[in-house]
Amino acid sequence: MRHVGLIALVAFAALLMYASAGLPKRGDIDSPAHRDTSLAGTSVAANYYIRNTMRDTRTPNIVTTVLGDYRSFDTLGEVVVVLTAGLCCTLILRRRKE
Repeated sequence: MRHVGLIALVAFAALLMYASAGLPKRGDIDSPAHRDTSLAGTSVAANYYIRNTMRDTRTPNIVTTVLGDYRSFDTLGEVVVVLTAGLCCTLILRRRKE
């Protein structure tokens, strides 16, 4: 049984190395993340955020602007999910004193 787990671990590591070989190099200017337009020809959202953060929100931190202003409802949903999971864990794991 131990050998099966070891074989699965080696196979998974090989799969990860194979998959990472196809990634673009760090800082590659021609990588898809640095394009101004998507493959469909539309503007990439990141370019809008970078160019219009100060004009739209008057906040110099782009990360704060994206999480707090542009994606606020999504961020609120994520916070609610994490809070609910934490409360459930607390209720399940707490001990009652008798």
